[in-house]
Amino acid sequence: MSSELFNQLEQKVGNAIESLEMLKMEAEELREENARLKQEHEEWERRLNGLLAQFRELEGSESAQNSIS
Repeated sequence: MSSELFNQLEQKVGNAIESLEMLKMEAEELREENARLKQEHEEWERRLNGLLAQFRELEGSESAQNSIS
């Protein structure tokens, strides 16, 4: 194998390794963002369920007042 071909192969392997490292970093960033978004989703769901519970309480108290009247 000529020195030039070996140098080209070495360059391509180096580029492939660099690309893999960048993809690993990007995948880790995406995992972190996914975890953050899941946490945010759970927080919104918790808050929404709290609001729905308040509406149910309000409806329940209105129904109780209407049946008393």
